[in-house]
Amino acid sequence: MILDVAAVFGLAGAGAVGLGLFGMLANPRPLQKVLAFNLMGSGAFLMFGAVARRAAAPGLGPDPVPHAMVITGLVVSFAATALIVGLLLRLHAVSGSTSLKPQPGPRRAARSTPASKTSERGDAA
Repeated sequence: MILDVAAVFGLAGAGAVGLGLFGMLANPRPLQKVLAFNLMGSGAFLMFGAVARRAAAPGLGPDPVPHAMVITGLVVSFAATALIVGLLLRLHAVSGSTSLKPQPGPRRAARSTPASKTSERGDAA
């Protein structure tokens, strides 16, 4: 059984989607979930390109429309990844952790605004 190039790329894409799905389900850390999601997306783009190549008529090149869609998807994927990593960096700056689970320990008191300007002794300022 000899596989053509499009079949090899399609199988590699399916493997990347499977590994990405496993990473999404198995890893509790948000950054690893982002990387697994990117792996899934890359596998889907690879499979889409392989399907576009197989659908071409013999002797002709592949259809350029699916390839243009893959390139657009890569750009959107890159922008979404940059946004998610920026949000994770902001979460780390605010909370000191990238975990979405509440951390055990003392909680910070919520800021309250006094109704009137009074000193600690209760005198009006």
